[in-house]
Amino acid sequence: MRRCRGPIDAGGRNPVGQGETDTPAVRAGAPADGPAEARRRRAVVAALMLAMALAALDSTIVSTAVPQIVGDLGGFSVFSWLFSGYLLAVTVTLPVYGKLSDTFGRKPVLVAGAVLFLAGSLLCAAAWNMAALIAFRVVQGLGGGALQGTVQTLAADLYPLKERPKIQARLSTVWATSAVAGPALGGLLAAYADWRWIFLINLPIGALALWLIVRHLHEPERVARRERPRIDWAGALAVFACGGVLLTALVQGGVAWAWLSAPSLALFGTGLALVAVVVLVERRATEPIIPGWVWRRRTIAAVNLALGALGLLMVAPTVFLPTYAQAVLGLAPVAAGFVLSVWTLSWPVSAALSQHVYRRIGFRDTAMLGIGVAALLLLAFPFLPYPGEPWQPALLMLLLGGALGLFQLPLIIGVQSTVGWEERGTATASVLFCRQSGQTVGAALFGAVANGVLAARLGGAGDLDSVTRALDSGRADGHLSRAVAAAVHAVYLGAAGAAALAFVVLLVLAPRRFPVLENQGS
Repeated sequence: MRRCRGPIDAGGRNPVGQGETDTPAVRAGAPADGPAEARRRRAVVAALMLAMALAALDSTIVSTAVPQIVGDLGGFSVFSWLFSGYLLAVTVTLPVYGKLSDTFGRKPVLVAGAVLFLAGSLLCAAAWNMAALIAFRVVQGLGGGALQGTVQTLAADLYPLKERPKIQARLSTVWATSAVAGPALGGLLAAYADWRWIFLINLPIGALALWLIVRHLHEPERVARRERPRIDWAGALAVFACGGVLLTALVQGGVAWAWLSAPSLALFGTGLALVAVVVLVERRATEPIIPGWVWRRRTIAAVNLALGALGLLMVAPTVFLPTYAQAVLGLAPVAAGFVLSVWTLSWPVSAALSQHVYRRIGFRDTAMLGIGVAALLLLAFPFLPYPGEPWQPALLMLLLGGALGLFQLPLIIGVQSTVGWEERGTATASVLFCRQSGQTVGAALFGAVANGVLAARLGGAGDLDSVTRALDSGRADGHLSRAVAAAVHAVYLGAAGAAALAFVVLLVLAPRRFPVLENQGS
């Protein structure tokens, strides 16, 4: 592959010849952008949106059916692993699938991931107890990691730089729609059909996506390697084990056991030892799963850290705002969900329009503008009047979605545009892995902060679980309401700090002009 670095400006434009010079054949496997090629690309985009819908719906649709699932299968004490197990499997497999897609192509990885996800869905529908359901959710997550990473990578393969916001905005719309429709659909299926249909509904959606991918996605033939590609199985196993242990420690710490208890210390100690193992194995590998260049290149390293901070701050609204809306504003669960969901309306719109900003001022400065506004909005939340009106946090969330859309999408597109085809899967996976890891760290960190504030306000006898139980039983009083407000305010201040950290990382580490490749074809 010949890579040409021309006089590309910060937004990815060529001052002499506008746009990239990669050919449509590289992007969709056709010789020209004729009517047949346009139809083929539309079919592939539809397949990608359906595949992304599988992963997006699965993270929201199960939540409202938990009472029915527990009532049927039992296992209330461990039901949280329905979410934690899936999240762990998705997160730790992202780097593995990214490397495999760079080695063998996107299509086989996406097909294998979709098949694995659908097999996990079918097994979940047939689960006979909670342990089996949790195990099958992990199987789903193993496929979900391939779906999330490979779909994002293919979005960059299919479109030149100036058109990528279109496909990325569509994928953002899928996530936004799923965030709103998922809980409602899950509740309807659990109430009027059976909770098992929550998993069975994946089968026709996934089957259609698979058919479109197999029929219409034709990757170009690339120059054959002189030797067979070597798969770093030792590195994959080490990454999987290290990520699984550390994320389990973060997910369960302060929940299943105390932070300073023997299980927590043992997991963190094992995780740190496995980090050393990963570094040792990857340094010796010919084709490492996590190559060193991911962290040696300033642009990718800065974006990884910034999006890790994004994952951290996203925990504040997604986890704590619904509780705030119920305990402080006195809203019903459905109305409380609406206060949160309004940011899903502005996020994809802002993402779609971000190209008009980064084409003028560049990827980095656009992202800094977005995260700077987000930090101010998060910082404003604790200054809302008590108890206030529902429209006040809803307005902040609407503006926050717009700011984060301006922050995230330029960074993802910018990173994908600095690497060639053979590195794009790994680079994309590293970005998504850091964002997912940030969310896990944020859930543990902000959960500890909220519990600490609640315990101080309620005389050492309060935590998030007790608040949830009080809300469910209708026993919330003014004292509890003020304690919840104080806890959520503390969390939002922490989220504002995470946004400020992302701003500083981009300012100090990221180059003002991303080194965009003029030619990303082969």
